[in-house]
Amino acid sequence: MNIKSAVVLLAGGQARRMGGRDKSLMMLAGKPVLRHVLDRVDFDGRPLMINANGDPSRYAEFGLPIRADVIDGFAGPLAGIVTGLEWVAANHPECTHMISLATDAPFLPFDLIARLEMGLDAWVDTGANIAQAMSFTRRHPVFAIWPVALTAALRHALIDDGLRKIDDFTDRHQCITVEFTGEPDPFMNLNRPDDFDLAKKFA
Repeated sequence: MNIKSAVVLLAGGQARRMGGRDKSLMMLAGKPVLRHVLDRVDFDGRPLMINANGDPSRYAEFGLPIRADVIDGFAGPLAGIVTGLEWVAANHPECTHMISLATDAPFLPFDLIARLEMGLDAWVDTGANIAQAMSFTRRHPVFAIWPVALTAALRHALIDDGLRKIDDFTDRHQCITVEFTGEPDPFMNLNRPDDFDLAKKFA
């Protein structure tokens, strides 16, 4: 299968445990967490878009397209994923897939994108159509590759079925995992102030 992906950078969460602050814009080792993501992961020229709600100007320094959730009510990461899929379908029809990344994880693997694509491609003949990252036996559903062909099904699941959890949607499809390792855990995310204190030891 010839997989060609775009990428959505998910920054649309409410960050309640951080007092509502934009986690991706908080400073770590002298630069915003989102800049760590952009500097660390090999995007290899793939189209990128930031999914963020509220005033888009706060992300202007990154020079990327910004889209708010296409579904109202802070419907969780699935809302950001369907927003990304619809953006890809409208703006990059050459892309068959979209990769979703959370923007509060500053230690992501350099080869994350390529390995998700290769992982899905290796299983596509078995009917697999979604691949998620895994580290140390834990799945990371937000870090995944999605076929653009599932856009309508995901919109239906969100609006008509009221789905909010990624697992509830992927349970309806054949989802495989791609294993990663590293120190610290490459999918360590910064949800709480204590997480930032820990991240400073590795940044």
